[in-house]
Amino acid sequence: MTTYSRQPRRGGLRRGEAASGWLFTAPMIILLGLFLVIPVLMALWVSFSDWGGRGSPFSGSVNFVGFKNYSTLLSGGGLAEQDFGTALKNNAWYVVLVVPLQTALALFLAVMVNRQILRGRGFFRTAFYFPSVTSSVAITVLWLFLFNSTGAVNKALSYLGVVGPNWFNDPAGIFHFGATSGPAFLEKSTALGVPLWDWIGGPSVAMFALILLAVFTTSGTFMLLFVAALQNLGGDIQEAAMMDGATGWQRFWRVTLPQLRPTLFTVLTLGLIGCWQVFDQIYTGTQGGPAKTTMTPAYLSYTSSFVNQSWGQGAAIAFILFVIIVFFTLFQRWVLRERAVSKRRMRQYTVATTAATSTPVAPAMAAGAAADTGEENER
Repeated sequence: MTTYSRQPRRGGLRRGEAASGWLFTAPMIILLGLFLVIPVLMALWVSFSDWGGRGSPFSGSVNFVGFKNYSTLLSGGGLAEQDFGTALKNNAWYVVLVVPLQTALALFLAVMVNRQILRGRGFFRTAFYFPSVTSSVAITVLWLFLFNSTGAVNKALSYLGVVGPNWFNDPAGIFHFGATSGPAFLEKSTALGVPLWDWIGGPSVAMFALILLAVFTTSGTFMLLFVAALQNLGGDIQEAAMMDGATGWQRFWRVTLPQLRPTLFTVLTLGLIGCWQVFDQIYTGTQGGPAKTTMTPAYLSYTSSFVNQSWGQGAAIAFILFVIIVFFTLFQRWVLRERAVSKRRMRQYTVATTAATSTPVAPAMAAGAAADTGEENER
């Protein structure tokens, strides 16, 4: 009689391992629940209520108002909608200019300091990274002095024959190119209470100075991420591309950059989140001025809640901003996804490969045929 012994399942958890796992992760789960999940749920409730900031938001005097706070911001037609539209326009241009500039500069610096022939690479890495570890408040105060009407920047521009603007007091859009008014249809057409003429005018001169500040302070951090990624790349592919006659730019664009896609996604995601949440430079620098041209949704959420005591609108702004960040993160993930080779390119590759392998064979066959013909003539 054959007896079968019951074997334990491979890959399964032994008795007590699951309990031990939950036990070790319990402190972090509790901390995240107390200081992240519960506050987020409370803020979500506040965005749907008329809480005034006094007492508990769950008291009986607090009423549920539905989507009133959101509709006031998005389609209310009043000052709240106009302020939110202005803040969204300012922050959108901030993101459009800062994210590409800081990513391109960080990648350029990483390629430069990663070169073997560069002497003092450690010094340059430290120098480029130093602004990222400096206090944002200190950097902002320094920027206010540098970009003052009589500051060092305008002094340097004067040597070039250029009259510098009054940076942090100039609300003009940089893409208006000095025009004070635009076409009538752009002045009358509005989006979120803001004329289209202002939307296409770009950031103000004051916001552009803050854009330069963001690029200056964040490029060093992203440079280190690119340096770490470049040092993990194998040199065999580069050598193969050099053997094929690829130029330096072709090797970078066709070989190096595709291998940096995961790091590029990380840098773009972190830059996108940081740019949409910009607050400290605005709070310590311009307070949203001049003429609200440096006001951002994060700063507007703060002023709506803590200054105007409109806690419902402030929480609603925060959650609208959260949806915007998630949307653009998913969008750029879709853009940077791994794509399958198209049939057209695969057909071209197949034809080129076939031609490359058949080319050396044709002369050999012709030479063989000629030799056979010569032998027959001699006979």
